[in-house]
Amino acid sequence: MNKADLIDRIAAGAGISKAQAGTAIDTAVDSITAALKKGDRVALIGFGTFSVSQRKARNGRNPQTGASIKIAARRVAKFTAGAELKKAVNRGK
Repeated sequence: MNKADLIDRIAAGAGISKAQAGTAIDTAVDSITAALKKGDRVALIGFGTFSVSQRKARNGRNPQTGASIKIAARRVAKFTAGAELKKAVNRGK
């Protein structure tokens, strides 16, 4: 499923226009992104939690040349699925 498919489903399910559904998705994504930039967690009960985690600097290897390279420390976005989402996925179709 891509963004357009999600917009179609939300518009049909909520009885709103596709433009309104697109705005709702964009606002949700922007809000989650802004919270993560500040270092906050975003917990959606039943779905999962978005958070930021810190990765340490490390040495890597260029697969083409085999040369050793330094990979800088950085912050990364992380998603942890909630219990209800895990159960729904494991139940299958």
